Amino acid sequence: MGNSYDVKDINLAEQGRKRMEWAEQEMPVLRLVRERFAQERPLEGVRLSACLHVTTETGNLMRTLAAGGADVVLCASNPLSTQDDLAAALVAYDEIPVYAIKGESNEVYYQHIDAALNHNPQITMDDGADLVSGVLKQRTDLISSMYGSTEETTTGVIRLRAMAADGVLNFPVIAVNDSDTKHLFDNRYGTGQSTIDGIIRATNILLAGKTFVVGGYGFCSRGIAERARGLGANVIVTEIDPVRALEAAMDGYRIMPMVEAAAIADFVVTATGDKHVLDGADFAVMKDGCVVANSGHFNVEIDIPALESLSVEKRQPRTFVDQYILKDGRKINLLGEGRLVNLASAEGHPSAVMDMSFANQALASEFLVKNKGKLSDGVHALPRALDREIAALKLKAMGMNIDVLTPEQESYLNSWQEGT
Repeated sequence: MGNSYDVKDINLAEQGRKRMEWAEQEMPVLRLVRERFAQERPLEGVRLSACLHVTTETGNLMRTLAAGGADVVLCASNPLSTQDDLAAALVAYDEIPVYAIKGESNEVYYQHIDAALNHNPQITMDDGADLVSGVLKQRTDLISSMYGSTEETTTGVIRLRAMAADGVLNFPVIAVNDSDTKHLFDNRYGTGQSTIDGIIRATNILLAGKTFVVGGYGFCSRGIAERARGLGANVIVTEIDPVRALEAAMDGYRIMPMVEAAAIADFVVTATGDKHVLDGADFAVMKDGCVVANSGHFNVEIDIPALESLSVEKRQPRTFVDQYILKDGRKINLLGEGRLVNLASAEGHPSAVMDMSFANQALASEFLVKNKGKLSDGVHALPRALDREIAALKLKAMGMNIDVLTPEQESYLNSWQEGT
């Protein structure tokens, strides 16, 4: 790249610093981790490359890793998810090299991935497994010196398990997404609120009374469905898993195949981790004016080439809204180029849920250092004790207390002899 960083405008740094400090107010758990890291320096001298959404919350994670002694480089995990002022702030105030520009081309995106790999990381930190993919496809020379990797999101864990099944994942990876204090909160409450935020910012369309279709019923989709219903939308869920479909039905949502739901939808949002959840058959039956968005990691959830092939014109009536005019005159509105709508047209998850997710990331990096050479190749979860520690710290920060078992209760739970 020619520089030790590549950001849009270094002069945006002051605004980014202020917003990072604002986010930190809602991140008390990560703040406690940073205070301990600054004292103990558990990552001293470790080269760490992170490929994450470059947001104010991520900025506070990078500062935590640096406080722990890590030599950190950051690049974006999505071309539209970078907050340019935050990227500038990390470079200017924290001297952390950042390679990320909102709206960067695919070519520049992968140049930034290469810059992160050229840091010769001993730990990679991913949101979508692009760094791990880069190591396995291009930089196998790094594997012998790697402690391992950490993975933030559902899509990345799916890719990693596929790598492990193919026998090519030659180092340990901590699936941070599998931690309860990550997916039960970040995925559900974070994705739910931020996705609706992104849709409203992009469109300013009232959700109350509209038919709102959610693709999938994993934790991200559950959050979206719940928040859409809370704003008065009539929510339909589509699924391929009968158990999840049954859960959604008993949670009060209508269930039907996507092609049936698409025909009556005012909004369709995908969040599954799979490709072509919305395809040409769905676009062919959509109502005029339907709004389409994605909250899964990759834009392949929506078959955009199929939408383009059905269209005769494309225009942009609002920022982050691509309006496709079909041959029969219907208009379909695609938000954020089909990329993560909560980051493309909003600011991503609220800081309070990222507090727990990024505490998991920081502790996962420490766990890899402490267990270097002890973990088998493949995908691992963080120990349950760390999950509970993060939850306890979060409750304490929220001013909440919970009950503690008495010795008698502990004895009862560990015994089979008492009964009726």
